[in-house]
Amino acid sequence: MKLQVHRTYNFNAGPSALPISVLEKAQQELIDFRGTGMSVMELSHRSSTYEEVHNQAISSLKELLSIPDTHEVLFLQGGASLQFSMIPMNFLHTGEKAAYVMTGSWSEKAFSEGKLLGEVYQAASAKEGNYRRIPKLEELQYQTGDAYLHLTSNNTIYGTQWKDYPDTRDVPLIADMSSDILSKPIDISRFALIYAGAQKNLGPSGVTVVIIRKDLLEKANTNIPTMLKYSTHVKNNSLYNTPPTFGIYMLGEVLNWIRELGGVGAISELNERKALLIYDVIDNSNDFYVGHADKDSRSLMNITFNLETEELEKKFLHQAKQEGFVGVNGHRSIGGCRVSAYNAVPIEACQAFSEFMIQFQKANK
Repeated sequence: MKLQVHRTYNFNAGPSALPISVLEKAQQELIDFRGTGMSVMELSHRSSTYEEVHNQAISSLKELLSIPDTHEVLFLQGGASLQFSMIPMNFLHTGEKAAYVMTGSWSEKAFSEGKLLGEVYQAASAKEGNYRRIPKLEELQYQTGDAYLHLTSNNTIYGTQWKDYPDTRDVPLIADMSSDILSKPIDISRFALIYAGAQKNLGPSGVTVVIIRKDLLEKANTNIPTMLKYSTHVKNNSLYNTPPTFGIYMLGEVLNWIRELGGVGAISELNERKALLIYDVIDNSNDFYVGHADKDSRSLMNITFNLETEELEKKFLHQAKQEGFVGVNGHRSIGGCRVSAYNAVPIEACQAFSEFMIQFQKANK
């Protein structure tokens, strides 16, 4: 008899929801993976069985994102936070400058790490308005000879998201896509490097995906520790040291799930529908709910808003928790409310939350 499993409405910002079908498959394969008599967590990362898992995950990511042959795919560790340092270590040479677009806390952290390692400056900033918007493309001020231009594609704390990206021509464009990778189609060829922690749209925490253009590797600094060189991991197919094998296995299964749904185009349409369910309630609430982000900068992944008073906000969050909605509190740095509707969050969860918002407003006018 199948056990009844209790599942909450998971709106956590990360680690976030995973597809139930992926969790169920992992449960079935946990003890004996493909007849090996071992869990995938117990397999040698040098074994042919694990290498098949590893290479299939790379192949699936290339297929779903239409990654051209000009780019390599890496599975690293250390999260986006380590990438904040690895990027300037590898690509910001003495005498060069790197430009950063400031759109929130994570771009601030990337900028701070870059400052420790070389000369960096702000190409544009939305801090003055408390990060309510994404700077317009014409606002970006960077130089032709810059080592790179760095941006954060989606801002989990403030709920803003880039809708289009600059054509930087000869300046390498680097993007932290931790919170919206695979949520919509993008032109990978426009980017020299993309990095993303897996724990929002790709799988469990512990894996960092890096998509890097091959010609950028030719410009990398060689006088840095071996483990911090991208070339080390390219040469060894991300198997220089023991990788997070279970996380990569789960990432591969999430990619299979996206393929079965119809690919990135299908998931993009679904994400728009999910976000609209909640934004419509905010927009039609007569300022009972007030969205943080400007409408043309709104994120489909992280929907941020406040209520009329702090007291009402506390009541709202308390009742949301009682109703089984988890992770709705805003980030500790700014407060408020946040719904993270990543790929694996089902549309039924967003529908249920929008109905809860409507009922709460009616009861607390």
